[in-house]
Amino acid sequence: MSLVVILILSTTFLGFNIFNSYYPPKHSYIGTKTCGMCHKKEDVGQQLKIWESSKHSQAYKNLKTEKADKVAKDKGFKTKAVETKECLKCHVSGYDVDKSLLGEKFSIEDGVQCETCHGAGSDYKSKKIMEDKKLAVENGLVVYEKPEELCKKCHNQESPFYKEFNFKEMWAKIKHDKPK
Repeated sequence: MSLVVILILSTTFLGFNIFNSYYPPKHSYIGTKTCGMCHKKEDVGQQLKIWESSKHSQAYKNLKTEKADKVAKDKGFKTKAVETKECLKCHVSGYDVDKSLLGEKFSIEDGVQCETCHGAGSDYKSKKIMEDKKLAVENGLVVYEKPEELCKKCHNQESPFYKEFNFKEMWAKIKHDKPK
């Protein structure tokens, strides 16, 4: 009898660990208001201010224009641009995630925001975790070895408004390193 219990518990434990390694728990989106509470400060480089003055912060608003709706219609979509997933995928964060993963302060209207590039922040947002990069990554922070590859997921010829993408020039406008 005890051998059966041990076997069942071992199998359950092993199965749970395999499941978690293939399907890690999802982190929740906290939104720019939460990120900005710390990232607006001068000692961290005023990252919020850089984002607020960027076109990324206006990306969702661009989808609400007649011009965007015309482009969506011309591309054969039957929905407004602001409702078209092919448009949303590059203009907002969190459009395609379970709504239970969108925190109270998260707003899709913030467009291309912190968590678009850095990953959902619920589990790495605390100062204690953020001060340890390895720990932050373990808790969901996304760090790109080659950020150009991330940028080109949207800044590419599939975009109906594509212009040649000069990564170095654009990166200089949006990068927001912490001052040393």
